[in-house]
Amino acid sequence: MSEDKFYEKTIKSDIIYEGKILNLKVDTVELHDKKYSKREIVDHNKGVGIIAYDGDDRLWLVSQYRIAIDKVTLEIPAGLVDSNEVPVETARRELQEEVGYYPEEIEFLFNMYSSPGFTNDKLSFFVARNLVEHRLDQDEDENVEAQSYPIDDLYDMVQNGEITDAKTIIAIQYAINQKLANK
Repeated sequence: MSEDKFYEKTIKSDIIYEGKILNLKVDTVELHDKKYSKREIVDHNKGVGIIAYDGDDRLWLVSQYRIAIDKVTLEIPAGLVDSNEVPVETARRELQEEVGYYPEEIEFLFNMYSSPGFTNDKLSFFVARNLVEHRLDQDEDENVEAQSYPIDDLYDMVQNGEITDAKTIIAIQYAINQKLANK
């Protein structure tokens, strides 16, 4: 399959909004058949998600209020990459801020785009093990509470709708697959 027939050339880009963590823009693109179309794009800062093991059979998650959905969610530790950081440094920092532990062992797993139809939001996943207590202060606008959960309980919480965050569901599935592979 040729990628040329799918390629869209950006002719014009208009920034509608510039924010702290995202920009909103409308791009005019030329399609392969020489027609034009508009694309609304959320240009989002890169982030990380950490699958943090508490022993072999438990994961650390954080509870926090999310105003976009007006609910408290249960999520894996995560955060945005600062301009002077590489993602693995962000993963270490966020784990210390949100959970209070430094990972002696941390490994990059994969990158994920949350919804490429309208955003370039990219999340780098890391797995963290051998955690040592070492807390950093939370961001001043952040209020999270950390707790570790058995992996099997987390699977049930996804099934019954208690956990609805996509990155967390991916992390739980990863942990379940690892658990099954190690049996």
